[in-house]
Amino acid sequence: MAIIGRMTQERIVLALAVLLCILFAIALPGFLTADNLLNLLRSVSILGILGVAMGLVVIGRGIDLSLVALMAVSVAWVLQLAGDGMPLLLAVAIGLGFSLAGGMITGLLVAFVEIPAIFATLAMGTLAYGFGRYFLLDLDVVYLPERIDDMVWLGQGSLAGIPVPILLFAGVAFAGYLFLRFSRTGRYLRAVGDNLAAARIAGVPARPTIVAQYMLSALIGFVAGIVTAASVASMNTRIANSTYVYDIILVVVLGGIGLSGGRGSIRNVIVGTLLIGILLNGMTIMNIQYTAQNIIKSVILLSAIVIDTILNPRDEQTAQQGDI
Repeated sequence: MAIIGRMTQERIVLALAVLLCILFAIALPGFLTADNLLNLLRSVSILGILGVAMGLVVIGRGIDLSLVALMAVSVAWVLQLAGDGMPLLLAVAIGLGFSLAGGMITGLLVAFVEIPAIFATLAMGTLAYGFGRYFLLDLDVVYLPERIDDMVWLGQGSLAGIPVPILLFAGVAFAGYLFLRFSRTGRYLRAVGDNLAAARIAGVPARPTIVAQYMLSALIGFVAGIVTAASVASMNTRIANSTYVYDIILVVVLGGIGLSGGRGSIRNVIVGTLLIGILLNGMTIMNIQYTAQNIIKSVILLSAIVIDTILNPRDEQTAQQGDI
């Protein structure tokens, strides 16, 4: 166990990513080509952006199951408003406001009402999807209007030969790093995640920090939604009922951000995203069925949670693994 403790999960995952890359390069012709590697990174860029959002919440000892639903409904509403003739900037502002309002309500429920984050965010995700489909949206799938088709560049364009989604992922990751490393709110978030009671005693505004982390998650999720819509020229709100949110959790936990809170960094999200990207790309090239891929990802997620529980006990009770 001491050896495992010294070998951090981040290093283990990075080593696995390199090993998988070598194995796929040997077994799959064309895997290591520049085009395939760029496609690999591009395909997981949106997952990585959402991973940054989820990672910040998990570092604050929370979880956000409403992330995908808020992203899908808010961006679909933007596309519908723009298609109805509303100026794009105004439509984006309204959609962003909807997403931020959802994040704020979730944060208030968790911070002030003290509802466990898993239940508050699950309820918010269901509410956001139901409210959006009943009151805001005409269809499950909203397509990008022709009048704003220049937005497609955000999802399908390239800059200096590098796909724009990869650059946006890098930008969001760097911004997340700066937030955690240098901002006061970022330091508060880590302190709250590490020990809520101690943070309150030290004078940290714990409740506003919790609200802020869910609003920040909603903001980053909205950015990921815009890139998603630009990539496929549409937004399918049914993604809110898919297993996509668990892929995001997989990236975060697999990368080494402890569910106990207060531990981890944006670097862990990047490492987790790379491993999942390599794994998904290899399974796709090998033509493994989607259902089988879900089974493999589920096993990996469960294994990562077990490892995380051993390495990062959530509290004094779970730290006593051997007690009966």
